[in-house]
Amino acid sequence: MKILVTGLCGFVGSSLARALQESHAGLTITGIDNFSRPGSTINRGELARRGITVVHGDVRNAADLDALPDADWVIDAAANPSVLAGVDGRVSARQVLEHNLWGTVNVLEYCRARRAGLILLSTSRVYSIRALAALPLTVVEREYRLASDGSRPAGVTGAGVTEAFSTEPPLSLYGSTKLASEYLALEYGEAFGLPVWIDRCGVLAGAGQFGRPDQGIFAFWINAHLRRRPMAYTGFSGDGYQVRDCLHPRDLATLLWTQMNAPARGLRRVQNCGGGVDRSLSLARLTEWCDARFGAHAVRRDPSPRPFDIPWMIVDSALAHAQWDWKPSISLDAIVEEIARHAELHPEWLELSGTG
Repeated sequence: MKILVTGLCGFVGSSLARALQESHAGLTITGIDNFSRPGSTINRGELARRGITVVHGDVRNAADLDALPDADWVIDAAANPSVLAGVDGRVSARQVLEHNLWGTVNVLEYCRARRAGLILLSTSRVYSIRALAALPLTVVEREYRLASDGSRPAGVTGAGVTEAFSTEPPLSLYGSTKLASEYLALEYGEAFGLPVWIDRCGVLAGAGQFGRPDQGIFAFWINAHLRRRPMAYTGFSGDGYQVRDCLHPRDLATLLWTQMNAPARGLRRVQNCGGGVDRSLSLARLTEWCDARFGAHAVRRDPSPRPFDIPWMIVDSALAHAQWDWKPSISLDAIVEEIARHAELHPEWLELSGTG
């Protein structure tokens, strides 16, 4: 099988490429990356040594994709993944649209021309910010949890947010470009007979992630705590009770492999894939874990709100389990410990991640 990975040298793209190569013999893996993410160049050499072809190019440039070899499947992991992209002064709104939406169009045109299947890695941030902010929450053991009084809205179960939850704007520029990309991918699949799967991922986390406060929060928090950097609980009264779930890319790779080998059948094309309740954690509880692991480090409180932030997000992956018999296997403790060991071995990691 020939696989093309866009965003190959980012954390997710490189992790998926390695996991697939290690688990399945006979794969030919090629990837394209524009190396715009700080730190991504360090993955280039290791991938090349593994026999994975790394092409320096940009999905925003159709000619760069046209020059790539044929593939049976494309894993689209190229995106500006920050929920603050376009409003934080790092990149313009136009750049977010060009990268996350126009880039998708070019990837879809590649798939159409080469008759390749597509797995689009989407995000749980396609769900409505206002609806998520209005969820009935309570505080238990220094973290937000869903209220158990039966007041949950449609699309929410005890296991988290389902695919039926509202996608009404606002979503953020990041979320809206990913949702628009989903629609385009589904339309291309129907119009041109292409196999298309869309996986709405929760927070992906593991060793080697380039962490910042607005993305890769588990990696950022652990690295910053170890290095005794200034840290703050931002928004939501400055308590650090906001919760996210996390998923290791190796677990995601098992789902992707099943999808790439699935015969044409009447399954739903869009599914959540996240770590779920068992792999969720608040910032306050993550700080407790870091205090026990590295020694105490004070975190200041900053109650001022941050754009597009939400207090709680755990995705319910029951559909992925029902359709693919898929469940994550790597535990929360294993994920955070893996990040911690990597942080101890790489004291320069925050600088490489662009947060030095």
